[in-house]
Amino acid sequence: MKVLVIGTGGREHILAHKLKQSSLVNEIFAIPGNDAMSDIADVHCEIAETDHTQIVEFAVEHDISWVIIGPEQPLTEGLADKLNAKQIKVFGPNQAAAQIEGSKLFAKQLMQKYHIPTAEYKEISNKSDALSYIETCQYPIVLKKDGLAAGKGVIIAENYGEAEAAVHSLYLQELGTVVFEQFLEGEEFSLMTFVNGDYAVPFDCIAQDHKRAYDDDKGPNTGGMGAYCPVPHIDKEVLNLTNEVIAQPIAQAMYKEGYEFFGVLYIGVILTADGPKVIEFNARFGDPEAQVLLTRLESDLMQHILDLEAKKNIAFKWKDSSVVGVMLASKGYPGNYEKGKTVSGFDLNGNYFVSGLKRDRDKFVTNGGRVILALGEGHDIATAKANAYKAAEKIQSDGLFYRKDISNKAIKHL
Repeated sequence: MKVLVIGTGGREHILAHKLKQSSLVNEIFAIPGNDAMSDIADVHCEIAETDHTQIVEFAVEHDISWVIIGPEQPLTEGLADKLNAKQIKVFGPNQAAAQIEGSKLFAKQLMQKYHIPTAEYKEISNKSDALSYIETCQYPIVLKKDGLAAGKGVIIAENYGEAEAAVHSLYLQELGTVVFEQFLEGEEFSLMTFVNGDYAVPFDCIAQDHKRAYDDDKGPNTGGMGAYCPVPHIDKEVLNLTNEVIAQPIAQAMYKEGYEFFGVLYIGVILTADGPKVIEFNARFGDPEAQVLLTRLESDLMQHILDLEAKKNIAFKWKDSSVVGVMLASKGYPGNYEKGKTVSGFDLNGNYFVSGLKRDRDKFVTNGGRVILALGEGHDIATAKANAYKAAEKIQSDGLFYRKDISNKAIKHL
């Protein structure tokens, strides 16, 4: 079969890489893709991921069997609906179901209605009321801008001064919707769940992401500075409970409300003293969690997608090894950063997945905030971490930085 991957980043790079391993897949195309994917896919960077008309025309003309949509924006803007209208199969939810990520408020209201555990919240739709609210709320408080924010629309305010600055940042004008949430203490993890309507199959391997820009979870939130799997200090009982109180109920809730979700639902979970609670939902694979999880996955991703479509049993098979991924990002990210910095010293044999590089004649140069993920595997997390940092250290560039503590939370439990 022919498969088309939509997106430009490291998540799409690993999706194409993993699909290439499937005996079911004959050809892989990528729109827009990136220059590092050209060895495994027919890359069409001339088509923008926002150009739905051209994407649909391409899929029809090339007799595409399946379209795999990587990023959130095409999902929330209804690309799956347009492809489905042409009888093209899509792994990724339609526009209505993608609201689970596209609107923080939608997700909160759904969880409240169906008693799915999450932080208490307050919705405030204008800056004046928000400034009044932060005078009396408990701290720390979490502010989440409603809508898509590429992983950077969340601010944790420790005190009134930080909350006031956050309010001015998130309400760019007087009006807008921000969700104010109770701050939850606990261990965070990422659970990917295959969903087809009322049929939900959580991965039986979880990952842990590192959102903050700098070591020891300092600095602003980012799209993710690294990840690892499995998470040995979070046991099967926790996963079973998370499935019971979150994964199955949210799939049933969407189904009952008429939202036909087909694809992978990312559940950002925090394990509190009161049990697992939802931090956020995404309507697609996490990045960089996808890179570490799909590297560890031994079974056929395309077969799993077909089995999900048919609501058949899905039996994941995992390597015995652990996987750690370290993100190298442009200096200044997630704020302002320069593009065009030369990057060398890496190969494209599965140890590196590219998020923000492009070819400039005979070299690669930076073209985004998060640039390249260096992967390491090993018999345990500590060995995988050592190998990941060896891979990171091989990369040569004066325009990049990375955290030095990815996976330390797991190592301290060994």
